[in-house]
Amino acid sequence: MALLSKKDTGLILDPLADNNPITIQVLGICSALAITAELKASIVMAISVLFVLGLGNVVISLMRNIIPSKIRIIVQLVVVAALVIIVDQVLKAFAYELSKTLSVFVGLIITNCIIMGRFEAFALGNGPWKSFLDGIGNAAGYGLILVIVGFFRELLGSGTLLGFKVLGDPISKTGIYAIGYENNGFMLLSPMALIVVGIIIWVQRSRNKALIEEN
Repeated sequence: MALLSKKDTGLILDPLADNNPITIQVLGICSALAITAELKASIVMAISVLFVLGLGNVVISLMRNIIPSKIRIIVQLVVVAALVIIVDQVLKAFAYELSKTLSVFVGLIITNCIIMGRFEAFALGNGPWKSFLDGIGNAAGYGLILVIVGFFRELLGSGTLLGFKVLGDPISKTGIYAIGYENNGFMLLSPMALIVVGIIIWVQRSRNKALIEEN
């Protein structure tokens, strides 16, 4: 018997493309704009949300039958806040410089629309295993967009990837800088992240016409 049924596989794969939380549901845009100037920060934020949403969905699912309806949002906030504190402390212990770069944005995972939305829409009505898969899938879809945006913003804005110079040295004019190429400083500004996300949305809808909304 297969570990994952077709429906279970869909919980993981659908958010990566046709039901992506950023490009289709338009959730979690704030962090996509704020922390994607560097690929490393994008990857760490993606992993952080993967941990928080995957584990958080399981916790909420396990508690779903004992959470009073009137205080369910408060309970959800407490759960996600506890997980975010763990992430924040781990970053400060093992990647202090990166934790300073992410700074307040790690704390804002608590109010990430994707996380609260999956708690409310899925974890409260499904078992722990399906909730775990749903959390992993949506976090992966979110992280995929962050990594794509971070890749192009750092590459075109700084000429580096993960801090390594991949296009040459702009000072000594090596690599493609020798033929007159210059870094696009605008790529490091938050509005450019919105433009990159817009291009991804355009490409996605061009490939799948079913995603285009009718007026």
